[in-house]
Amino acid sequence: MPAAKPDRWWLYVLECHSGVLYTGIAKDVDARFKAHCSGKGAKFTRLNRPVAIVGKVRLASRSRALRAEYALKQLPRAGKLEWCRAGLGAFVKTIRRRVR
Repeated sequence: MPAAKPDRWWLYVLECHSGVLYTGIAKDVDARFKAHCSGKGAKFTRLNRPVAIVGKVRLASRSRALRAEYALKQLPRAGKLEWCRAGLGAFVKTIRRRVR
């Protein structure tokens, strides 16, 4: 019997038309982005349509993705953009050290 594939989730940040940032998690970021753009995503993105994916990183589980999402949402806009420029992978590494 083949081994089960690990449950992989993505943490992502979108820039919306109004200039605000939206942070979320998904198994397929591109499909989720299309859903947000078409008005079938989160309530927030129905009112603030996204224009671009600013950053994304793959995580090993939904639990880790949720913890990283929560931590990223605690940062101010400048902090979120800084992490996106540096790569969300670096942000996730700092989360792992603090959460354990």
